[in-house]
Amino acid sequence: MISVQRLVLDVLKPHQPNALVFARAVASLGEDYRVNIRVLEVDEQTETLQVTIEGDRLDFDRISSAITESGASLHSIDEVSVIGK
Repeated sequence: MISVQRLVLDVLKPHQPNALVFARAVASLGEDYRVNIRVLEVDEQTETLQVTIEGDRLDFDRISSAITESGASLHSIDEVSVIGK
């Protein structure tokens, strides 16, 4: 079985929810998800984030939906690590 282990995403989000709330929402999608957020740019209404998510079996569809539901948009997948088991 092929499993996604790590994703690095470029995300544009409004100032609210803040980065901590946003990270918790993404981390809550999986039992072992680890989420790191780096704020790359801030303007008047938005923040550009580098979101790194690590875990045993990342569910990209759920992650993408959670990002959209928070009012953010996924600009790109900048890095991915996949393992075949």
